[in-house]
Amino acid sequence: MKDLLRARTSLKEEIEILLNNQVKMEAEASAKYLAMASWCDRNGFKHSAKYFMHQSDEERTHMLKIFNYLMTVGGTAISPEISGVKQEYPTFKSVFETALQSEIAVTQSINRIVTAARKEEDYATENFLQWFVSEQIEEEDNARRAIELFDVIGEDGTGLYVIDKAIGKIGSEE
Repeated sequence: MKDLLRARTSLKEEIEILLNNQVKMEAEASAKYLAMASWCDRNGFKHSAKYFMHQSDEERTHMLKIFNYLMTVGGTAISPEISGVKQEYPTFKSVFETALQSEIAVTQSINRIVTAARKEEDYATENFLQWFVSEQIEEEDNARRAIELFDVIGEDGTGLYVIDKAIGKIGSEE
C-alpha cells in the first residue's frame, strides 16, 4: 500500500519528512510565542504580549501553509504533537533573545529543506519554500530590532516601559 501511495506523488519521502518536521517546528514556534505572550502579560508588558500573540498567529499560518502544501502534492501531512513549552523567563530581554534564537533555527531549517529539494530536483517544493526564505529575513530582522531596543533605550528607570511601547510598533512601520 505504501508503494502505491508513494506512486501517487512526485514528492520524495526525504522531502516529505523534512516538510513534516518543519510543520512541527512552526507549531512549536507558535506555542512558544503564546507562552511568551502570557509571560509578558503577567509581567505587565501588554504591548509585547500583543506582539507575541501576533507572532504566534503568523507561525500557525506558516504551519498550515506547509501542511496544505503537503496535502496538495499528494504527501502525508502529519498533525504535530507539542509538549514541553517553556512558560517562564528570567527577564524581559531573555524572552526576546529566545525569540531570536527560535527564528534563526527556523531559517536554518528552511534553508536545509531548500538545499534538499534542490538536490532531489524537486523544483516545486523549492519554489514553494522561496516565500518562507523571504519571510525569515523579516522575522529575524524584527527579532533583532526588539533586542536592539534594550541596548538603545536601556533597562533602567522607565526603560522597560518605553521598550514595551516600542515593541508594539515593530513590523508595522513599513
